[in-house]
Amino acid sequence: MTLEEMINGLKEKLLKSATLVQGMVEKSIKSLLERNEKWAREVIEVDEKMANENEIVIEDEAIKIIALHQPEATPLRTLIMIIKINNDLERIGDHAVNISEAALSLIPKPYVKKLIDLPRMAEIAIGMLKDSLTAFLRGDGDLAREVCQRDDTVDGLRDQIFRELLTFMISDPKTIERGLLLILITRNLERIADLATNIAEDVIFIAEGEVIKHGRGIKERENL
Repeated sequence: MTLEEMINGLKEKLLKSATLVQGMVEKSIKSLLERNEKWAREVIEVDEKMANENEIVIEDEAIKIIALHQPEATPLRTLIMIIKINNDLERIGDHAVNISEAALSLIPKPYVKKLIDLPRMAEIAIGMLKDSLTAFLRGDGDLAREVCQRDDTVDGLRDQIFRELLTFMISDPKTIERGLLLILITRNLERIADLATNIAEDVIFIAEGEVIKHGRGIKERENL
């Protein structure tokens, strides 16, 4: 098997892991919106175990390929990126578990307010994750830039939700516990969007040689 074939096989495993993790996020939010404890427990008890196992397998295989074949230039950068994305996916899975745990506490209780912005925030964050991985698989810098731009929308929704919940909690102390749990969920969604942005930024570097992390826009020219 050639190095290219091994890397492509690893990409397929990464995509399967990403599909699982994306499903965890979707299921965790649906468990809250549809008051379904079964879905929340599946994320915590079943999906997290599978996601953690996938992360270990992918990282081990990537390290073995690097050690045995000593790749250079693009293949090496691709393998390093696979390891980074793999780690980001594991962290996204952890955030989905956090959302599910909060949902289990919220499901038996009435909503503080009708959930409008939170589902929208979740939809955008999930879309960012999906598109960042598509950008990686295609080497699509333009799509990766679109993902990065959406992060500001997620941050704006986070701030808006926080302000609204704070108003409810101040006016009625009985809503404080539920309000804090909803704020916790928005914080986890924000982190999922941030991790999707990290992936997109790495794609831009691989595709275009430009570092845009931390607001930078520096062209990294290679002399290979």
